[in-house]
Amino acid sequence: MSESNAQDHGGVKVEEADPATVRKAVAGAAIGNGVEWFDYAVYAYLTVQIGLNFFPDFSPAAQSLFVFAGIAIPFVLRPLGGIILGPLGDRFGRRQVLAVTIVLMSGATFLIGLLPSFSVIGFAAPILLLTLRLIQGFSTGGEYGGAATFIAEYAPSKRRGFFGSFLEFGTLAGTVLGAILATAVQLGLSEESLNSWGWRIPFLVAGPLGLVGFYLRSKLEDTPAFRAAEQENTTTTAPFREVMRNVWPQILQLIGFVMLLNVANYTLLTYMPSYLTQTIGIDETESLVVLIVVMLVMMVVITPIGRLSDRIGRKPLLLGSAISTLVLAIPAFWLISQKGWVPVTIGIAILGIQLVLMLGTIGSALPAMFPTRNRYGGFSIGYATSTAAFGGTAPLINTALIQATGNTYIPAFYLMLAAAVAIYPLIRMPETAKLDISHPTRIPGTDHYVPDREPAATGS
Repeated sequence: MSESNAQDHGGVKVEEADPATVRKAVAGAAIGNGVEWFDYAVYAYLTVQIGLNFFPDFSPAAQSLFVFAGIAIPFVLRPLGGIILGPLGDRFGRRQVLAVTIVLMSGATFLIGLLPSFSVIGFAAPILLLTLRLIQGFSTGGEYGGAATFIAEYAPSKRRGFFGSFLEFGTLAGTVLGAILATAVQLGLSEESLNSWGWRIPFLVAGPLGLVGFYLRSKLEDTPAFRAAEQENTTTTAPFREVMRNVWPQILQLIGFVMLLNVANYTLLTYMPSYLTQTIGIDETESLVVLIVVMLVMMVVITPIGRLSDRIGRKPLLLGSAISTLVLAIPAFWLISQKGWVPVTIGIAILGIQLVLMLGTIGSALPAMFPTRNRYGGFSIGYATSTAAFGGTAPLINTALIQATGNTYIPAFYLMLAAAVAIYPLIRMPETAKLDISHPTRIPGTDHYVPDREPAATGS
């Protein structure tokens, strides 16, 4: 650390970490997000095999609904995870909570690969599957907010967009790895072997990934901003109560915008494999290849987008994504409905561009909505609540409405609704590019300060 890089906020001195430490912090945070999305990708790309092993007595359509319910139902616990784990990260530190979340996430995914099927233990099989999904839902409630906070508080102010984009690079990397492994077992094994035991292999890979993430996180100190606040005794002693009192307008703002992020995320990265094959009727291998190629391109451009947000600001990119989604969702799905390799690729690419504009920017924009004192809790509660309502439910809602109406444009309409909702909070959001966000009590981009002590009458 360099004294010349120190920020002094009313007696709280925050020194920027050296570049090597920043890189380690970014890697340790991003790998947890990668593990989370690795699980979603494997689960989504192996929908048929999961349905056959855990819901064998139902029709293929009903199996799809049950499997997507296995994505949606655990999101009920995601707000609880945000409510409990997020404020704990403000009270006891970001690093300790993040170490817990990655163990729970990767452990639950690993154990899914070991579960006996319905033919072995009957109804206990889907019950155990749901239990492990619920554990993961709870842990992810505190994972994303903590990981984003960890990177944002370690990154230099002028490069926060660039480093923050690696959080969602982890999302795409985990999704691509899961998709590639799922595709590999589908192509490399016979149908009998795939359906009986081969589908388990990708789930088991989550174990080693989680161990790597835990090791990286355990070797780092907590963020400079949190350590400085801790030294000056400006961390919270009543984290949940403070969050709800101090930053509820920012939480509501975040919920409104993150609706679009999550509908787009889960539609493209989780629901699209099933939509292309079961709804549109595209060959499974072709659809997997198209999606993987588009995601690889998104990985290439995501960090330049983060760097661009450091230059021109976060709001132009986020608003551009919302407005283009509102305008181009229907043309994109029309192209996909043509079934040809070229139009499908172009349609998926349009959705990917709209999504990557958000993914490259949110890792730096959203943590900066909150002061250090309430950042982990405020971010996690708002993000987990919005994700529970609009993210994990997107595949289930799309599937159910298409089956009920026969209209294959339902995902486009849902994206347009989410974009329309997101535009207003994005306009209201302060621009925070290049601003220092390490002050313990000031809300970045404003002149508003939250209280730095809990009133004595309320207790702790």
